[in-house]
Amino acid sequence: MNGLLDVVVIGGGIVGIAHAIEAADRGLSVALIERDDPPVGASIRNFGHACVTAQAGDGRRRALRARERWLELAARAGFWAGKTGTVVVARASDELAVLHELAAIRGPAEVELLDASEVRSRVGSAAHDIVGGARFRLDLRVNPREAAHSLLRWLAGRPGVAVRTGEHVVAVEPGVVRTNRATLRARRIVVAVNHDVDRLFPDLAAQHGVRRCWLQMLRVAAPGDRRVVPGVLSGFSLLRYAAFRECGSLGAVRARLTAESPLAIEADLNLMFTQLPDGDLLLGDTHGRGTTIDPFCSEAWFELVLAEGARLLGVEGLAVRERWQGVYASAPEEFLVAEPMEGVTVASVTSGIGMTTGFGLAAEVADGW
Repeated sequence: MNGLLDVVVIGGGIVGIAHAIEAADRGLSVALIERDDPPVGASIRNFGHACVTAQAGDGRRRALRARERWLELAARAGFWAGKTGTVVVARASDELAVLHELAAIRGPAEVELLDASEVRSRVGSAAHDIVGGARFRLDLRVNPREAAHSLLRWLAGRPGVAVRTGEHVVAVEPGVVRTNRATLRARRIVVAVNHDVDRLFPDLAAQHGVRRCWLQMLRVAAPGDRRVVPGVLSGFSLLRYAAFRECGSLGAVRARLTAESPLAIEADLNLMFTQLPDGDLLLGDTHGRGTTIDPFCSEAWFELVLAEGARLLGVEGLAVRERWQGVYASAPEEFLVAEPMEGVTVASVTSGIGMTTGFGLAAEVADGW
């Protein structure tokens, strides 16, 4: 693809892919540049969980739009996206109070309240301390190790689209992208490099407080080969997502968990899991933040996740198959959308909800074209 392009997208994760698809669907010529081959960033290291109902404000609006896009693209590109919903497990009365409050706010079309036996059945848990829970009806799941790669392969086969993997961007100027292999010219440039905004625009990253957030995650064998269709969240998850902040009863949960589980609070634990097609569970996750990723994982934090995961499932222990670090952009605001120079848009999800909202964010950016 030579000459002047309509759009160049830098970054081959979900947010970058989403912008390239928006361009192609509008009949624009587009090149997507990704430094790794294949991509190995946040878009494959996560739970594959589109957590729609737990969002609020801009995140909710973008999540709802992204939900429809996920389902549409699964059919077009040939990968699995399941309307599985999410079950939130309550193991204390204050957690259940939060879920009842959210159900009153969102209504039964989004939040279905469950009793303890229904929760145990849906998440395959034998835990005796479960007091109830809720099902978030709108949430989706994809296989994170398949979805982004399937979308890239499908995108590369579309007319007017060039996917350039294994190519590193060294400079961006108005209308120009310089890589270690070529110089590309375009009317519009989208920089969707997640946590690496500071590599190209350090002042912008500093202005918006963008740091790197690293996560410790595990792949474990499902106890007893149990099948778990929905995504599964816990009481610790209530402390993380914007929708729960609308609930006045959340303060009691935070105070109790801070007193009972200081290590979990230190590790910023979001205890949750999803299941891969082969039956293994993706279990996590902890959160650490800084300008540079700490390469050394805390075994105490891994042990914490395993212990809490086993307790949630009501089993003595879990067999680990893989351990890894996830990473994403973190900032005081959930999203970074900025134009540091004419014709150049920086778009990043800075709150760990890229799989949930990325397609909605890209659609809004493209609407502005």
